[in-house]
Amino acid sequence: MNDQPTVGVVGLGYVGLPLSMLFCEVGHHVIGVDVNPDAVQRLISGQSYIEDVESSVLKQHIDSGAFRPTTDYDNLKDAQIISICVPTPLRKSKDPDMAYVANAAETIAEVLVAGQTVILESTVYPGATEELILPILSKNGLEVGKDFYLAFSPERVDPGNTQFSIREIPKVIGGITPQCTEKAVEAYQSIFPKVSTVKSTKEAEMAKLLENTFRSVNIGLINELALVAHKMDIDIWEVIEAASTKPFGFMPFYPGPGLGGHCIPVDPFYLSWKAKMVAAETGFIELAGRVNANMPLHVVDRLSRLLNDRGKPINGSKVLVLGVAYKRDVSDMRESPALDVLGLLHQSKADVSYHDPFVSQFDYLDQTWNSVKLSESLIAEQDCVVILTDHTHYDYERIAKHASQVFDTRNATKNIRSQFDNIEVL
Repeated sequence: MNDQPTVGVVGLGYVGLPLSMLFCEVGHHVIGVDVNPDAVQRLISGQSYIEDVESSVLKQHIDSGAFRPTTDYDNLKDAQIISICVPTPLRKSKDPDMAYVANAAETIAEVLVAGQTVILESTVYPGATEELILPILSKNGLEVGKDFYLAFSPERVDPGNTQFSIREIPKVIGGITPQCTEKAVEAYQSIFPKVSTVKSTKEAEMAKLLENTFRSVNIGLINELALVAHKMDIDIWEVIEAASTKPFGFMPFYPGPGLGGHCIPVDPFYLSWKAKMVAAETGFIELAGRVNANMPLHVVDRLSRLLNDRGKPINGSKVLVLGVAYKRDVSDMRESPALDVLGLLHQSKADVSYHDPFVSQFDYLDQTWNSVKLSESLIAEQDCVVILTDHTHYDYERIAKHASQVFDTRNATKNIRSQFDNIEVL
């Protein structure tokens, strides 16, 4: 007989679905709730839409009854643990959009029963669990720390990371009360070998924002230095490699066409927004955000200059973009800087196409884009090939051999650059 508590996971995306599989693997029954009926139907049929979850594994848990995807929140009454893993995007104004989290909490509140532990994993601003989620879940008269338990444990999913599995990444947990922290630790210690606790939800929320703000600020710094180095005719990639030989006091970060993914382009703005509420300044965060946001403009400007040097205006030039995913060897396009680059090229009236082995099609700028077949003849036809995502599937030597010009924004051609004089790096 299975004596493991039943787990409810709200939001079956990049965070919720892998988390569900972890719970299933150690013997929990998981009720997965998502508002997208098409996604739920795919899961019921055993089809995974998340690269880090194999369809064969998913189907095994579906067939055994361990995993039960549904659109009906009422099923959460049967769960002892509920994890909220819904999106927390930014509005166009760069303010946090808490609608998904608030709506999930409102619906959970309608079915919440005494004894349940609710853990928020979605990235939020410091104080959100206590200020937003707690009042919603308490509205039916249940007392936190006594009738139900509420904690925050930030997701640390890194799509496509083969070095660290989700299970190997320690969990940080902070509860509204000490009892809430204890209950959340009990809930997660069966799937995470290492759990670290902090004294409240605010510290846990802030820890997540610190992790990604640290990356954003340092990437902003190296992006700015890349612009400076180019004007000084200095190879920034060689500079980074040289600095990295120091065994202490230095951590390498790398420039690129901009920031992408579900965390780094978004999370620092949650912190800066909340800082304004308490009259605190976040100069580093906002400056890094501006530098990183302007990198697609810099890429297109550099490309335009490369074409001009060969007597070609960007208007009408054939440009092939390699990679539209936000990072290597994944299909994830969330916040991908490639979209901004494509938009700017389209605005400049370049004849632009793309290839990505992981992204066959997407909708953008009121049109459907299709990945073209990568061939030597196609490469030779281009006025420039721009590497925006350094997928390992690409044969960069073959590309450089047949291209008239290559603009490499990821240092993907590092090992072959000395053999060719038609490669320009960011």
